[in-house]
Amino acid sequence: MNVYHNTLLVAVLLIMIGCDSPKGTEKIAVETPSIAAQWQEVERIDLDTIAPIGLTYFKENLWIADGDNNQLVKLTKAGTIEVVLQDLERPMHLDSDADYIYIPEYGKDVISRFDGNQKTEESMEQLDAPASISVQGTTRAVADFYHHQIWYNEGENWVAFGEKGKENGQFHYPTDVQLMGDKIYVADAYNHRVQVLDKQGKWLQTIGEAEKMNATTGIYVNEKELFATDFENNRVLVYDLEGNLQQTITEQLEKPTDVLQVDQRIYVINYGSKELVIYEYQ
Repeated sequence: MNVYHNTLLVAVLLIMIGCDSPKGTEKIAVETPSIAAQWQEVERIDLDTIAPIGLTYFKENLWIADGDNNQLVKLTKAGTIEVVLQDLERPMHLDSDADYIYIPEYGKDVISRFDGNQKTEESMEQLDAPASISVQGTTRAVADFYHHQIWYNEGENWVAFGEKGKENGQFHYPTDVQLMGDKIYVADAYNHRVQVLDKQGKWLQTIGEAEKMNATTGIYVNEKELFATDFENNRVLVYDLEGNLQQTITEQLEKPTDVLQVDQRIYVINYGSKELVIYEYQ
């Protein structure tokens, strides 16, 4: 299933072909600064030919899903880029825990696990293009792009939430998902918003509609804030968990696809410029 154009990630394919404009991280404790401060760009890293889609943190390194080149890339603390896994099929939004990186292979309908040395695959026949996975202990959530659903599992059977549509609790090509506490956050890409559900699939909240997002491709949530990449508008929007906009980040952004916080920094990957941009509170 080859759904990419050479110059766009899958999440904006439908815009390019004329349809209606339709993480993850290892679970480390994060002390979030006061939201009165502002995130400012401090560094940019050229990713060369890497087409970055997803981002996670595992064993003290950043890891990037290279969607166009079908590979997993490690960005070491020293700043070197290493291709670690090849022959993936459209790796998308990653997540990790202490033991594994979890890789949704969009083109293969599988979720792969990688421990730093070996990869294993879990086939999920119910999926049609997994775009993201979130892991919280034994709990899993997967964004099912073409079925317009979120799949959820607490260690037993998978259940599905949602359907295609624009109402609360419906989705239009979800591209990212994150578990946080007792909630599920969804980047509802072509409804141009973030939706929040409980773990029974009940809609709780919608965030971002007032800011007129255009393709909400990636999210990251901590205990106080929500970060959302607004792909077509070249920005990251920062909200408190009540949905109030705190900051609009535009510095050095060109088609951002994912965002991640590690300690006191946030990392944003640019699909357009093939860069990783780093921000700190100042």
